[in-house]
Formats: sequence, structure tokens, C-alpha cells
Amino acid sequence: MNAIITLTTDFGHKDHYVGAVKGRLLSENRDFIIVDISHDIDLFNVQEASYVIESAYANFPKGTVHVIGVDCEKTAFNRHVVMLWQDQYFIAADNGVLSFLTHKYQPEKLYEINIHHRYDEDTSAMDILLIVASHLAKGGNLDVIGRPIKALKEIIVPQANVAADNSALYGQVIYTDNYGNCITNITKNQVRDVAKGRDFYVSFGTKKIGRIHKNYSDFEVENEEVLKTREGNVLALFNSTQHLEIAIYKANPKTIGGAKSLLGLTQGSAVRVTFFEPLKKEPQF
Repeated sequence: MNAIITLTTDFGHKDHYVGAVKGRLLSENRDFIIVDISHDIDLFNVQEASYVIESAYANFPKGTVHVIGVDCEKTAFNRHVVMLWQDQYFIAADNGVLSFLTHKYQPEKLYEINIHHRYDEDTSAMDILLIVASHLAKGGNLDVIGRPIKALKEIIVPQANVAADNSALYGQVIYTDNYGNCITNITKNQVRDVAKGRDFYVSFGTKKIGRIHKNYSDFEVENEEVLKTREGNVLALFNSTQHLEIAIYKANPKTIGGAKSLLGLTQGSAVRVTFFEPLKKEPQF
């Protein structure tokens, strides 16, 4: 089976960087399967890269090698690391980008990369990550490229918090997708566990959303013509990664705008889920 190497970077697509990275890997082995997860991460935004990786990794088979080229320079504060986690390899700088993963499960193996001295000063940080990725994709041993370490740098990962009286969940926007939809760090499981059968609504700023949609077009309408009139409506749903998402139905960020621009939401914007007992219906006689 040909080895799979994924790439997640903030390189964009205007320049030669992505092509050069792929060429470097294919020069090592033309049979590598190279998969682009994203090259449009906001510049140096490790939280956004972390969410994207968390959302994508489960779709890949065991043994996949993930290279994360976001804020990947090696400094006195950010070492290069390899993590074996859920039977997949993750190669990145120790800058917090792996925190969303390690918050869920502990790494199976964790190594600091220590091969930098073998290469000249023109060898970039990304080159080192690619050398390690190629080595692992070929079945190489971790001990050849690094030394075991016990933990990653301590990074505070933004988590949704439960009110002391269980009346609310407090979260924040952690990612905005290509449609301008805003994804939060509040998950479906968290809402279910705190709700315990209660109703709830989602709020941010002065806006309140009274129900969760099953999908983007989940409106009570009689026909397609009426559904079209719902375009531009604000809604909330649990997306494919089971995170609470705030969206605008059929919004286009390139023309009229999306939830981010039209609702004034940015990374870090506060979002709240408030729980309440459902209204009791009057007895029927």
C-alpha cells in the first residue's frame, strides 16, 4: 500500500510553495499519495489549523503522516515534534497546534526532532518536517529522527465552560469556513449532557436563535419557491464534526457576505447556549 502524506499549511495558492513541497516529497518517492487538507489557514493561526486537523484526521487510514506547516519555524521556544496519535503520525512545531488532539487522548508516542544539525543553514523548517515525513512514510523508526519526550508545551486550549448552576454553556467561535459560517468550541455531546432534557437557545451579542436546524435547508416550507425566500436567514446547527455552527442560509461571503461579516463574529467571539425547562402544555379535557 502506498503511503499517505497530508499537508496543512498557511501557504495559500498564489505562490510556488505548495508545488515545491509536493515536488520535494515526490523526489523522495514517486509513489507517495499526497493529500491537501488545506493551504488556506489564516496566517500563523495555529488554533484554526488545529481545528482543521481535528476535523479531518478521522477520515484517514492508520499510518497516515500529517505535516502541519503553520508557524513551523524552529525557535528557542518552539521545537519540532512528531506525535503518534490514534495510529497516525503528526509532524509540526510544538506551538499548540496539536493541543486540540491531545486534549481528547494522550499520544501513543511523542518525540522531539533532533536532526537539524545534519543539514546546512539553507535547509528550511518545512524541509525538516518533510524529511521526517518521508522517513516515516517509508516505514522508518522514530528513534532515527528524534528523542522521546514526555509532553508537549502547555497550551491553554479554549474549552466551553458550564455555568455553576448548569443554566448555560459558554463558548466561543474558533473557526470560520469558506462559506463564512462560524464554528464554535461547543459540541453536541456537551449540549446534550448539560441539557438533560431541557430546551435551550443559542445567543451571541444581541442575537438569539431559538432552535437547532438538522441541516442548512431545514425550514418549515411548502415548496421550493418558499424555501428560496429563506435565503439569508440566520440559523444554528451541529456540523459534520458535531460542533455548534452559526450560519446564514445560502450566504456568499464574496457577494452579500456570510455569518462572519454580517453578524460581526470573529475568532474568539462569545457564544452562549442557555437552558430552560420546556413550557408545560395545558391539560386537554
